[in-house]
Amino acid sequence: MQTIGEYAVYATPRKEGAQYRLAGRIEHVTNGATLVRNFVRADLFSSETDTVETTFRKARQIIEQHGPGLFADGAAERQV
Repeated sequence: MQTIGEYAVYATPRKEGAQYRLAGRIEHVTNGATLVRNFVRADLFSSETDTVETTFRKARQIIEQHGPGLFADGAAERQV
């Protein structure tokens, strides 16, 4: 887990054969509720460590691009 601003980011790489697919989730607590945004990308890596590092960079990019609008709809969980 890594904290980016007020968001908790979790890398959840998916093993596919001998490779790992970039996947993760971004969580934000608002009004006592934890809202979750899951993301999966096409990127594949041979190393789980590389996948995790890239997941955190991708999460930062998602947060910077969407800003507060990432959780503005109030949905408990959705894909981004």
